[in-house]
Amino acid sequence: MTDTAHELETAPGAAASSSRRNAGPAVTAGVVAVAMLVLLGLAQLHGRPATFGIAVLAAVLGTAAFTGRLSLPTSPLLRHLLIAAIGGALVIVFADHVGSFTDFEIGEVAYYLPAVAGLNLLTGYNGQLSLGHGALMAVGAYTGAVMMAHQPHVPIVLLLVAAVAVTALAGALVGVAAARLRGPYLAGATLTLAVAVPELATRYSRTLGGEQGLPMRPLTPPGWLSANFAPERWLAWVGIVCGLVTLVLLANLMRSGTGRRFRTVRDDETAASLTGTSVARTQVLAFVVSAACAGLAGALYGLANSLASPASFGLALSFALVTAIVVGGIGTLAGSIWGAIALVYVPHFTNTLSTHYKFSTSVKGNLPLAVYGLVLVVAMLVFPEGIQGGLRRIGGAIPGLGRSRAGG
Repeated sequence: MTDTAHELETAPGAAASSSRRNAGPAVTAGVVAVAMLVLLGLAQLHGRPATFGIAVLAAVLGTAAFTGRLSLPTSPLLRHLLIAAIGGALVIVFADHVGSFTDFEIGEVAYYLPAVAGLNLLTGYNGQLSLGHGALMAVGAYTGAVMMAHQPHVPIVLLLVAAVAVTALAGALVGVAAARLRGPYLAGATLTLAVAVPELATRYSRTLGGEQGLPMRPLTPPGWLSANFAPERWLAWVGIVCGLVTLVLLANLMRSGTGRRFRTVRDDETAASLTGTSVARTQVLAFVVSAACAGLAGALYGLANSLASPASFGLALSFALVTAIVVGGIGTLAGSIWGAIALVYVPHFTNTLSTHYKFSTSVKGNLPLAVYGLVLVVAMLVFPEGIQGGLRRIGGAIPGLGRSRAGG
């Protein structure tokens, strides 16, 4: 399992231990300023030149920070905010220079990201395996849908906060039971949750809409944007902001004493209890935080699809979330980004494959699960530590790059 400090802050650690290679804070500020000017210049372009230029700029900045060539702030909060601001600006400008479908895909990755990151915290940092996070996403989505049914013009921010709060409460209830279970028993209990929660929509069809679900108001751009601003782009913007806020909060949480207690309980519950850590309370707290992230993702999912329905939050979604953290890298927040990308693009790949080869409806319906399984097996064979772990291993094998990261 990888520490968050090694995950998001390897570059600062490497820079501190290798001052001869480090550019220094002043040069870093200059590089960031120049990068932002270049970004503004690229924003004036359109089509492939802008898209390619933004991708190259992101790669250059990422490589510089990854290898420790740039000196980032020593404060974890400032460091995470700076990384999030630069990364968010790059992705938002990138979203402005692609088509509506690509914007929708970016939005999908962004609203899955909180759920994947929350599950990664629960499983990778605290050691609790959950197979029911799709159900927790359903709680967030239905919370938003019910609010819209009674208050059609409820502010989106208030809706998202309510979804997070209600799902966190549900996570606390589940977490109390989960704290008494271990291993396959915990997995089985959360699996039951994944099966049972979507069925509540059918049981209480008058309130939750039954199989048809509850409609939600589309996420439309605000009035201060231009009249021809694409709704898909606004969805991408909102998702990016929510995803980055989630990552920053989780990264700082994992750098705090609470985060250290999460990892202590994961590594050895007996040792954690001997040091005065309440194992049960820590596990419940981890479940609450993870559930809150899933609730945010569920509400964004409902807004993006204008519907909260039981079919959207079935067992396949819970399995896909687990696959995402394994493929991206368990115990790494950056790995959650890779996992969210895989979560979106694997189904798109299977749909393209099914259309091209004209598979039957039954094959087309089961193909995503088969491909997820194949991707999981290949990832475990090629990159046992996930994509992020594989990238870190490749970086350590490159002469000079590995030395510059030695201090991390």
